[in-house]
Amino acid sequence: MSIDWAALGQVFGVTLFVTVGIVGLFTLGIVGTSRKPQPEGAPAPTGGGAARVGAYACFALCATAVAYGIYLIVAA
Repeated sequence: MSIDWAALGQVFGVTLFVTVGIVGLFTLGIVGTSRKPQPEGAPAPTGGGAARVGAYACFALCATAVAYGIYLIVAA
């Protein structure tokens, strides 16, 4: 029995890259949906729609990546 170290290294590298990418996307989604505290008496913030849409897009990409991973596991 021998171990293909090159293949193991590739799997490790891809897994690390994808994991960091998904966590980064999820973090951007959280930041995009958070509201910044406003000082008392300040006018209500306007806009922010683009940040919210971007955050929802990040969440959708995360959900797509998770669904694709589940598909790969179940299809095998």
